[in-house]
Amino acid sequence: MSELVASILGRVRATGLLRQGAPYLALVSGGRDSVCLLDVLAQICGRDAVTALHVNYRLRGDDSDADERHVAMLCARAEIELLVHRASPPPRSGNLQAWARDVRYGEANALALARGAHVTTGHTASDQAETVLYRLASSPGRRALLAMAPRDGLLLRPLLGLTREETAAYCRARGLGWRDDASNADDRFARGRVRHGLLEELRRVHPAAEANLIRTVELLREEAAVLDRVVAAVLAGRSQITVAELAELEPALARLVVVRLAEDAGDALVPAVGARVGELLALAAHGGSGQLDVGGGVRAIVEYGALRFEPTARAGEGASAGQRSVMLVVPGKARFGGWTLESELRVLTGEQALGCRRHDGSVGVLDADRLDLAALRVRAWRPGDRMRPVGLDGSKTLADLFTDRRLPRAERSRMPVIECGGEVVWVPGVATASRARVRSETRRVALLTARRA
Repeated sequence: MSELVASILGRVRATGLLRQGAPYLALVSGGRDSVCLLDVLAQICGRDAVTALHVNYRLRGDDSDADERHVAMLCARAEIELLVHRASPPPRSGNLQAWARDVRYGEANALALARGAHVTTGHTASDQAETVLYRLASSPGRRALLAMAPRDGLLLRPLLGLTREETAAYCRARGLGWRDDASNADDRFARGRVRHGLLEELRRVHPAAEANLIRTVELLREEAAVLDRVVAAVLAGRSQITVAELAELEPALARLVVVRLAEDAGDALVPAVGARVGELLALAAHGGSGQLDVGGGVRAIVEYGALRFEPTARAGEGASAGQRSVMLVVPGKARFGGWTLESELRVLTGEQALGCRRHDGSVGVLDADRLDLAALRVRAWRPGDRMRPVGLDGSKTLADLFTDRRLPRAERSRMPVIECGGEVVWVPGVATASRARVRSETRRVALLTARRA
């Protein structure tokens, strides 16, 4: 093993993201970064722990098929299982890259949930720098500088510490060929203009521009964690704040608090609301109540001296009219909106229970002895809903999980949410709560099946 290969493997191991023998699903396009990722996973985790997923979008004719054949050849040589998803034709209008991203992550998340695996991508430090520059140009707020996290729920990015040049050097040292996608250099796409225009110009300004940008991101991410704890301490679990208290906060902290409240209430990032603290305070200046649409599908409401946020109503959203929640009896059946949910109770070990899961995430497998089955209810998503999903160390809002799973916004309010005693334990095709997951000692399982009517 060459010194370069050993060094790169050591750096990836040091991230702590990968464990030998744990299951991983690698997104492999055939480019240098994903080819490097596939080999690194095999070296660190063992080839039997790795499954590759290649998405053929069929957008570049013979070149797309050649990419697929190349990935198949690499996986055959490495004796790694390969799954290929051939996408349906894209919509005639809209953002083509966003469509491709939705297809890729939608398929990956469904497979990962069914297999109990993490999704891994070949994003590098070079991608990180490009992402920061793009977000700085396209959206305000400190989140633009935080870029991509090494771990985001089921998604892992183990190569974020490497540059694109290093992944290419690794592939050459390992004798691995890769395919170059000409569309990556197409200046019709914003990413191509950033990569081959803006970033190259910054390197001319200073040869270490990319490295400095990446280091700044790392420092800001650490500092952001501190700021998030400060905001959480101010709110103390509340979904609103008194206007008087907001007015007493330092301007920077007031902006952060308002952004947190707005984004917890909606299903999208609303960084621009931080610049509207003055308008929000003015709503209460003359007493009474007031409302202000702040964008991002969220409106601010000042009432009885307190500020809160709620999603703006959209026609046709929600379950059936007036339906708030229904009981889910085990065993039994419940109808909610356009869904039918069936439940059954089985005596199964944890290993047997995991075999009942389905590729599309339509079957929930819950440890029956860790839940009060008489308290299971089905309801619609509510702003601020959170859960601690399997595979994540902390909790996350359902809005963020919907974004991770690339669930269209029009579908989110229609999704059935299964709760137990007020705690979200399962959302079909999205996540299972860590508390309800089956374990090696599991002996009784509640199987929940969700079907659209």
